[in-house]
Parts: sequence; C-alpha cells; structure tokens
Amino acid sequence: MDINMSLIGQMLTFAVLVWFSMKFVFPALNTALDERAKRIADGLAAADQGQASMALAEKRVQAELAGARDEAQKRIADAEKRAQLVAEEIKQQAQAEADRIIAQAKADADQQMAKARETLRAQVADLAVKGAEQILKREVTAAAHADLLSRLAVEL
Repeated sequence: MDINMSLIGQMLTFAVLVWFSMKFVFPALNTALDERAKRIADGLAAADQGQASMALAEKRVQAELAGARDEAQKRIADAEKRAQLVAEEIKQQAQAEADRIIAQAKADADQQMAKARETLRAQVADLAVKGAEQILKREVTAAAHADLLSRLAVEL
C-alpha cells in the first residue's frame, strides 16, 4: 500500500476539520446542550416545587375544611342546645299559663258553686216560709199535709 499525497492531504484536512470542530463547533454545541439541560433541570425543579407547594396547599385546604366542619358541628350543636332551651322555656311558660288558667277556672267554678248555693238557700228559705205559711193557714191533717207536700214538690 502506497501512501500517497492525496491520503496525506485528506488526513491533514481531516485533522484541521477535527481541530476546527473541537475549537469552535463543539464548545457551542456543549454550551447549547448545557443550557438545554439546565432549562430542563430548572423545569423539573420547578415542577417538583410546584407539586410540593400543591401538596402543601392541599394539606392546608384539608385542614381548613376540617376546621370548618368542626366549627359547623359546634354551631349546629350550639343551635340544638339553644333550641332545646327555648323549647323547654316555652314548655314551662305554657305549663305556667295552663296552671293559671286551671286555677282561674277552679276559682270561677267555686264562685259559681257558692253563688248557686246561695241561690238554693234563698229558694229553700222562701219555700220553707211559704210552706210554713200554708201550714199555719190550715189545720194540720194527714191529707192536708200530703197535699201541701205535693204542691211544694211541684213548685220546686
């Protein structure tokens, strides 16, 4: 194999091409690749940071929701307690009103009974006076006595 000049020229051209590529092309490519790698790494870091902040925000949201639920349960319990107290107070007021009405009705009934007794006493006294009057007007016999009693019964 003969080494000729064209092979040496090609080797020399190849060496210049390699030197030129290593001096000017590869550094530019490496810089571009490094920048791209850096952007990708920054994007991944930002994505990781975003996911971490998302998880943290989600935890805060869950905590806030739990707090809101607890607060709502407390408010519901307080409202139920207040409702029970109000219902109990209303029942007590209704019972007091019912007791007052019953006492008033009993007093009215007692008053009406007393009035009726007085009226009956007056009527009985009138009848006794009328009966005595009629007895004194007539002589007392069994037939007359029975007749007077039957007339008094009719008047009653």
